[in-house]
Amino acid sequence: MSIHTPNIGKKVSLSTIAKMKGIEPIVMVTAYDALFAKLFDGGVEMILVGDSLNMSFMGKADTLSATMDQMIYHTQAVCNGAKSSLVVVDMPFGSYATQEQALTNATRIYQQTDAQAVKIEGGKEREHIVKALTQNSIAVLGHIGLMPQFVRSEGGYKVRGKDQADINRLVEDAKALERAGAFALVVEGVKSQAAQAVAEAVSIPTIGIGAGNGTDGQVLVWSDMFGFFEAFKPKFVKQYFEGAKYIREGLQSYRDEVKSGAFPDEAHNY
Repeated sequence: MSIHTPNIGKKVSLSTIAKMKGIEPIVMVTAYDALFAKLFDGGVEMILVGDSLNMSFMGKADTLSATMDQMIYHTQAVCNGAKSSLVVVDMPFGSYATQEQALTNATRIYQQTDAQAVKIEGGKEREHIVKALTQNSIAVLGHIGLMPQFVRSEGGYKVRGKDQADINRLVEDAKALERAGAFALVVEGVKSQAAQAVAEAVSIPTIGIGAGNGTDGQVLVWSDMFGFFEAFKPKFVKQYFEGAKYIREGLQSYRDEVKSGAFPDEAHNY
């Protein structure tokens, strides 16, 4: 199996992602601004402008109050930084309740940003929504399993796929979204056996988060994986960097030098 990092300047396309199923794992990470998007660009195939920004950077308890204006603003910023990775944007809660509303809002995203696709939460009950978008030339990344936008209606974040009946429901959801034209699926908070069953049931790539390694790729929220978000740490998150720790240490050094007069020194004066 050939593993490579996308070349800077060579744009990852929807067809690139489609061809990776069963060949090479897809790497996806969230980003919310141009600075981090530029750092991630070319090192991952896909960047998600997630409504998770509502929790990570707005300090909210869930994602539900994220707005279209917020998502568009952050997507514009991410697209300014990402020139190689494929950019996907979350459709926020309440922005795709009907086919007409979904088409209006997704069209706005396409017109006002350079994102290549939108992401929608929901299974077969969203099949008609996804189909309405894909038939109007809007690429859709599906999202099944544990769905953050359903947190209040489902009474919390609940792991899916614990029995065969639920595995069958997840497979049905995946097949429905594939029929509707979704180019790939995020599978979140699902038992690994269930996630693998979903991956094997569809011909489009599946991208896991808290779903084991039987999917065609993985996605994590950058502030989780780099140790900046400290409110809680999901079991499935692996921290690759102690971000908050190093920020505090750097800030303390800055404070100490300002207080002592060591900064700015001759090297940092005009």
